[in-house]
Formats: sequence, structure tokens, C-alpha cells
Amino acid sequence: MTGPGAASCEGVYPLPTYILGISAYYHDSAAALIRDGEIIAAAQEERFSRIKHDPGFPGGAVRYCLEEAGISAADLSAIGFYEKPLAKFHRLLETYLAWAPKGLKSFRMAMTTWLTQKLHLPREIRSFLPDYPKAKPILFCEHHESHQASAFYPSPFEEAAILTIDGVGEWPSTAIGRGRGNRIEMLDEILFPHSLGLLYSAFTYYTGFKVNSGEYKVMGLAPYGNPVTAAEYADLIRKNLIDIRPDGSFRMNMDYFDYAHGLTMTGELFHELFGGPPRKPEGRLTQKEMDLALAIQIITEEVMIKLARYAKDRTGAKNLCLAGGVALNCVANGRILKERIFERCFFQPAAGDAGGALGVALLLWHQTLGMARAVDGVHDLQKGSLLGPAFRGDLIREYLDSMGARYEDCADRDRWEESVADLLAQGKIVGMVQGRMEFGPRALGCRSILGDARNRTMQTTMNVKIKFRESFRPFAPIVMEEHAKEYFDLNEPSPYMLRVGSVAPNRRLPVKPEDEKLFGIEKLKVIRSDIPAVTHVDYSARVQTVDAQRNPRLHGLMERFRHKTGCAVLVNTSFNIRGEPIVCSPADAYRCFMFTDMDVLVLEDYILHKKDQPPLAGAEEYRRQFVPD
Repeated sequence: MTGPGAASCEGVYPLPTYILGISAYYHDSAAALIRDGEIIAAAQEERFSRIKHDPGFPGGAVRYCLEEAGISAADLSAIGFYEKPLAKFHRLLETYLAWAPKGLKSFRMAMTTWLTQKLHLPREIRSFLPDYPKAKPILFCEHHESHQASAFYPSPFEEAAILTIDGVGEWPSTAIGRGRGNRIEMLDEILFPHSLGLLYSAFTYYTGFKVNSGEYKVMGLAPYGNPVTAAEYADLIRKNLIDIRPDGSFRMNMDYFDYAHGLTMTGELFHELFGGPPRKPEGRLTQKEMDLALAIQIITEEVMIKLARYAKDRTGAKNLCLAGGVALNCVANGRILKERIFERCFFQPAAGDAGGALGVALLLWHQTLGMARAVDGVHDLQKGSLLGPAFRGDLIREYLDSMGARYEDCADRDRWEESVADLLAQGKIVGMVQGRMEFGPRALGCRSILGDARNRTMQTTMNVKIKFRESFRPFAPIVMEEHAKEYFDLNEPSPYMLRVGSVAPNRRLPVKPEDEKLFGIEKLKVIRSDIPAVTHVDYSARVQTVDAQRNPRLHGLMERFRHKTGCAVLVNTSFNIRGEPIVCSPADAYRCFMFTDMDVLVLEDYILHKKDQPPLAGAEEYRRQFVPD
């Protein structure tokens, strides 16, 4: 591991050894801290800055990590950065030169931040952490090394194939590696500008959504597509945009794209191929966008399955670890599992660039320092990905009192479970803040909005009156792990909401012949199962299984809800409105609660009912501050 201004990391450190990992300056900046190889804390900067996908230096996240461990920067043994800026800068220069003079405007815009900031990362880091000793190192690994480390080292596997797929790092956009013990070996790479992640982002842009933010909307829109038309579009993609080889490697026809040199993702030939310009953001969604979403999902799954098969052949491993932004495509992950290419898979919960901060820290500990891993083949080391801050009851009470809030203090666990379960059974929508905040883009029940999955109007109410977002967006179920097979076709637990399963046949309801003929958003009107709030139009569901070890409080609540209702499933969506990062603090949660149609707020032991709260001014200002994603 090297980099501009990096120091050597040789020698033996006295224990405890604290290593700080940092990712920054593209999107989803984050920090992660490990102590003697154990993950202590990790968080994205957006949760503290309240800027979604914040790319800036993760000062808030770094401060949190150090506070969580009770140390200062002087106690750190090493700092790692998740990619190599000089290598990335070389790729940018070479790309601009190859396309000159087309990329002049883009080149000028990029060089400002590169020459003033990105090429001076040791200076930037030390200026933020002035008490970090000059004799201690700041080290840099390759972008896909950090992704591969984030996937393999927290996994339960002694040996595994590693597949990482994203937009681009320095040069690679896709990498296949092998993990054994405490070592990672990079085997094969696909290089920029050929990128499955950027291909998917091109369709995100073309269908009118925000790149590096709206890709999951394209995934959610895909089931509304007409399979016949989508298959035709998929053939157009194969014939014109991407040449997919049997081993999953591919080359893209750059005549159709603008991202290598311009300020947009797609070019005029792309627009001609698909019959017109991109949909304007916030414009009306048509069947065309739905069909294109399904088409690019088909292509993505095809490539990922072929890559997974090749990784299996290349490594001979029984297990697979995945990371990189494309590994957040839970539909494709579900397909890989269904194909049974590997015996088991581990998907890094913070698969995007945020996870690179964790990856570089673990890479330094295991690969650079040569420290051993201890795994049992069953349990991962990610601690439920509950690695962010928690808030003490006295701090919550002080804040609520300062706002004049009215609340019930339910310190007794049995009474708390009974009260919250009863509210959910009554159809109330409950904002939940309990325990440590989730690391990664998925709310896992600690910064979540919960509801009754049996409620036929829950999806529409949550989308329109709580999240203020598009009506087509599906909601995810959380289900008690021991009851998961009663509701979904899962063969193994899914604790991180990174795989899609299907609603079990015995849960499905018959669909009328006239409803079978519906297309597009009209499909939303059809009630398809006895848990309709979490059943997508194709019977799919992005499932999170909840167990008593990772999240005992949530599990206890769900057990109480099951005894009351006979149902072991709840709706779970992230605690935020559209364009807002997931809430972190009690203050974030209280504002979101007060300025939406949520019924109840649960802040650890404190239960608040909307009807009891004093008025709070500023709803419109609150909503305007978050740019639609």
C-alpha cells in the first residue's frame, strides 16, 4: 500500500492498534475505525452533515469514530485512504487527452479540485487531525482493493471468491479476487471506460433519475416493465452498447456514451437508438422508462451471473463475497443466490464507496501488518452493521424537554414492547430510533419507519405522506428470522437487506383476469398477498431477517407484534424524507416526525404521539432543503 506522501507501515505496533480508514471526494464519504482488527465504529459523513451522498472530507464521521473509541488522533497507529489519488489522476489525464478537445470543459471543472485538494490528501488529513503524529503513516490502497477487503475480511469465510463491481476506481471497474485466511489476491480486472456500473448509471440518467443516487429507483421501476418490449430493448443494448462474453467480461461501444469526456452520461447516438432525449427529472414516467428499466436490469443480471460463474471457475471457491456499488442491486444478488453458483454468499452492507473506508482499515491490519483472521464459517464480523452512534436516554430527554415535547417514558422493556406493538397493530406509522445507527444505505430497524405489512393502504400512505416520493417505489419487509420461510422463499438469513426473495405461494392472493392485463403503474392497484404493503408487483420483496443476536430490541418488538396479530412481518423504510439522509440524532428524527404524517416517534425508551405535540414551524423550509434524488 503506497501513495503520495505515504509513510512506511513496517514494524510491529504495540497493542491496542487503532487504524482509521477514510473514503472521500467522490460520493458517500465515510470513516471507519478498527481496534486490533475488530470493527469499532463506521459511519457515512452524510448522516452528520445532512447532505445526501456528501463527498466532502468526513470530518463528522472521523470525530464520531474517535469519540466512540474514547481516543484522539494521537492514539491512532495508522490512517488509510481507500484509493490511490495519483493513479486516478493519471486515468483522468489520459482519458481527457484521448478525447481532446471534446472534454475541455469537463477537464477544467475537474482540475480545480484535483490541483487544490485531491492531490494533497496527506496535507488535508493532517490538517484535520493535527495531533496525528508526523512519524505515523498515511497509506493508500487501490479502490478495488478496498472494496475487496470490505467484502472478504468481515465475511464468515476462511476462503472465498471476491467479486467487486462499480462505476470506476482508478482504472478498474470490475475485479475478481480470491481471499484466503488474511490475504487477498487480485486475479482479473475490467478497465475503464468499460463499466457495468456506468452502463446502469447511463440508464439511470436517461430515465430521468439522479446518477449515483437514483439507481435503486431504476431497479424498483423494472418490475413495471413489459417483458416483451424490455426483451427487445435488451437486444438493442447487446447489439449496440455492450459486447458480453461468456466469462462475463465485456466491452462497451463508447460512441453511444458521453461520460468519458462530457458532462452527461449518454450521447446523441444513444438518444437516437432509444427514440428521443432523456426524460426530464421529475417529468412524467411513461411505459418506455419502465421497459428500459427492466431491460437494463436484465443485462445487469446476465453480466453478474456470468461473472459469478467465472469467479467460481477461476478460484474453485465454495463461497462468494461481493462489494462495489453494483452489489447493492439486491435483485441481481437474489438471482446469483437462486442460481446456486456458490454454497454461500456475503454481501457487504456498505457495498459502495462508504465501505471503502472499512476495507482499507482491514486491509492494513490483515494484509499489510499480516495479522490473522478468526472466523467460524457461519457468523460474519460486521456486527449487524450497527456501527454508528447511539444516544443516551438523558440526552434524549434533555432535547425533548427543550422542544416542549410530550412523551411517555417506557424504561420497562416489557411495557415498551407492548405499547409499540399495540400501536403498530392499530395501523400507526412509527418512526424508530434505537441502538446504534446503521452503516450503509439500508435502514435495518434502528433508524427506520415501521408499519403493518398487512395494511392495504400502507404503501401509498408512506410514499405520499411520509416520504414525499414517487408512488411506484416499493417498501421492504422485515421478518423474524425463525419465521422467514413462512413468508418468503429464502434459503438462508438476509440480515442486511441485500437480496430479493419472492413472497411464498401460500401468501399470494388470486388476481382477477382483468387485473392480469394491467400495465405500468396501474399494477399498483392490485392486492397480491396477505402482506400487500411489502409485495411488489412481481411478488418480489427486498427482505431483511431480524434475529435476537444482532438486534434484540427489534426482535422482541416483532415477537410481541406476532403474538398480537399472528404476523411476523413489518414494513421497514429508512427514517427520512426524499432527498434527506437517514436520520442520525434525536433532533433529526424529531424534525422528520413533526414535518410528516408519521403517527408515533420512538426515541429509545421515549414514545411520542403526534397529536400530543406542540406545533413546530418550518415544515416547508425543512422539505425544501433536501434536493430530490
